[in-house]
Amino acid sequence: MAPVLPLVLPLQPRIRLAQGLWLLSWLLALTSGLTILCSGHLLVQLRPLGTFLAPSCPFPALPQVSLAAGAVALGTGVVGAGASRASLDAARYPPWRGVLGPLLVTGTAGGGGLSVFALGLALGLPGSLGEGLEEGLGTALTRYKDTEVPGHCHAKRLVDELQLKHHCCGRHGYKDWFGIQWVSSRYLDPNDQDVADRIQSNVEGLYLIDGVPFSCCNPHSPRPCLQSRLSDPYAHPIFDPRQPNLNLWAQGCHGVLLGYLQGLASTLGSMLAATFLLQTVVLLGLRYLHTALEGLSGVIDGEGVTQGYLFPGGLKDTLRTAWLQGGVAHRPAPEEAPPEEAPPEEGLPAA
Repeated sequence: MAPVLPLVLPLQPRIRLAQGLWLLSWLLALTSGLTILCSGHLLVQLRPLGTFLAPSCPFPALPQVSLAAGAVALGTGVVGAGASRASLDAARYPPWRGVLGPLLVTGTAGGGGLSVFALGLALGLPGSLGEGLEEGLGTALTRYKDTEVPGHCHAKRLVDELQLKHHCCGRHGYKDWFGIQWVSSRYLDPNDQDVADRIQSNVEGLYLIDGVPFSCCNPHSPRPCLQSRLSDPYAHPIFDPRQPNLNLWAQGCHGVLLGYLQGLASTLGSMLAATFLLQTVVLLGLRYLHTALEGLSGVIDGEGVTQGYLFPGGLKDTLRTAWLQGGVAHRPAPEEAPPEEAPPEEGLPAA
């Protein structure tokens, strides 16, 4: 059976192939290093922002898988640079001869599979990010008042830091705070008539006000922060409730975080695509170089013409041969039956 995609490689083309692979391998190491940096940056950003994602949101898996894919691609680039450089020196290549084949199989199956999986996550997971933020931000806002509840005591600080750092207010806008009780009952006076009326007028017994936390205020506003009675046009002089962006952050945190995380995921996806492309080219080139040098029987600096290929035979036949060899290797040897004894010959009657 003829080899799959054969390529004739005399001495000078082999040298140029090895030199090109050396350069591409270091370029792969560079892009995989940038992929690791992008993955680490996204992972660090998700530490404080993971509170605002639903527990069922799979988005945090993206930087973890990308980190592993980048590490394997970095190893592939370093190994490729070493093997291609050693192929130019007859004294340095023999140690690589026995390990290059298994390394190619491992790099193709492990590194290629991880890169494809990470690239698929980078393309598919940002679509589910909106739902995860919707649920996570809603839960965080409702826990804002639970400063003394175990497990929720940091919710207020995290939400305030989020709104101050990302210049946002509420989930989709400042009016989201009007529909939840964000003031702890510990700081409410039950003897105050206004407090009692607000709690009794709510079906769920919540204390709802038309106000927002201090972290919603824009420090660049020229006027003092207005936090309460925001829906009353007569409560504050020269304040139009229809234009709260003059005093409060105009955007909701959902849109701000969605754009921010999707931007980081898009950058990471671009780096993964470049890494996968270079990794494929390097692995293919190493396969051609390895098979070409194996055809020379160790005399790599000779003038002989050799042939590189992807598979020694057809892909179907190669897989069938590997399957049959694996089956034969794992199949127990049949027990040999003892030879049957020939029946005794009956004596001829005497004449």
